[in-house]
Amino acid sequence: MAIMKKKEMRESSDTTLQEKLTTYVRELNFEKGVVKNGGRTSNPGKIKELRHTVARILTILHERKESKTVGTKLPPVAAKPAAKKDAKKEKVEVKNVA
Repeated sequence: MAIMKKKEMRESSDTTLQEKLTTYVRELNFEKGVVKNGGRTSNPGKIKELRHTVARILTILHERKESKTVGTKLPPVAAKPAAKKDAKKEKVEVKNVA
């Protein structure tokens, strides 16, 4: 029941994705409004699918924006040194103060 497939999203331009995004957000707000007012939607899974589609479009637009600004990938994060297995934990005594 995909409204728009990921492959189609990645192949389309930024302007078309922006247009699709506005229409999907309007449609999502309409469907949510119908439910809030006590009505029923024509398709119960439509709200979930619209939410997912909007999120996918936003993700793709953000990825494109980041790739234009950064241009290269960030260097990998250095791994933390492994903790010593033989290190003993200090014992802490708790005194009752009453």
